[in-house]
Amino acid sequence: MPFAYRRHLLSCSLAAALAAGVLSSSPLRAQEPSQARMQPASGAASHVAPRRSHALAGSGQGGVIQVALRQSRLETAPLPSHSEPASTLPHLAQLHSEVAFVQDLDSSTVLYDQNSDEARPIASISKLMTALVVAEAKLPMDEILTIADEDVDRVRYSRSRLAVGTKLSRADMLHLALMSSENRAAHALSRHYPGGLPAFVRAMNDKARALGMRRTHFVEPTGLSEHNVSTPRDLVKLLRAASGQPLIHRYSTDESYQVTVGKGRSLKYNNTNRLVKSSQWDIQLSKTGFINEAGQCLVMVTRIGGRDLAIVLLNATGSYSRIGDAVRLRKFVESETNLAMM
Repeated sequence: MPFAYRRHLLSCSLAAALAAGVLSSSPLRAQEPSQARMQPASGAASHVAPRRSHALAGSGQGGVIQVALRQSRLETAPLPSHSEPASTLPHLAQLHSEVAFVQDLDSSTVLYDQNSDEARPIASISKLMTALVVAEAKLPMDEILTIADEDVDRVRYSRSRLAVGTKLSRADMLHLALMSSENRAAHALSRHYPGGLPAFVRAMNDKARALGMRRTHFVEPTGLSEHNVSTPRDLVKLLRAASGQPLIHRYSTDESYQVTVGKGRSLKYNNTNRLVKSSQWDIQLSKTGFINEAGQCLVMVTRIGGRDLAIVLLNATGSYSRIGDAVRLRKFVESETNLAMM
């Protein structure tokens, strides 16, 4: 039912109540909205989505009418105006990610901001910087690299299907590191960098500084260390830079990929972000991550409502939660776009 018509019905009901003597003619008074729990785009402290409650002044039976107004509030309240900060809209209170950030890459407008200022572990999102350093090094992508014992995770004992001695091209190693978050592949890429692992990590941090990622620090190339940290605003800078690399775009968004190892044996890998398989999404860059200290993480560059957006979700409670949060944020952006066009 159109809002103007609903308001007309409410006005008629109030007029009838006044005529019957149930209400006094004192004006309605709106209380100030409560402070919100989610962070506004300015980066202020956390706050809850505002609610407006209405009370009647100067009426002995105001309490009765207040209850009636509360019951009809969902039917009569106007939609949030487009000028209202995105982070205050109540339908996003269901997000399961501790950190959520959405930015328009063309205008740099922040569309949603929740807890974006604190540097925190980013898990395998680190591999985006690993990929960027490899891509910009202009090393031969057909060079054969070998998985060595040094590439085996001896800290978290993360699973890998690439046995020690496996030989793959640099391109294949990069493909698996981005698409399926293969840790041994990422580590092997860093070992085969000029100067080895120490030089590679220095290059990661040098690139972060060059991109203006002032609150980002890397200690290794896989993201298995909780000391690889960043902020959502810094990660958007990384997403912007990485999206300019065709190989990173392609490898991070492929649905699956097959490599040949050993004596003609094939291994098929799938993308860790199942949204790349959905026809409802136009994803141009994607990376997932998880360690206990970082929670479930997801970053993407995707086109929504005619805009290229960077989405950052950190410390979600589960792998499905980060997917659900991405869907909720997309619906929010689409609804805001539709409101702006009205």
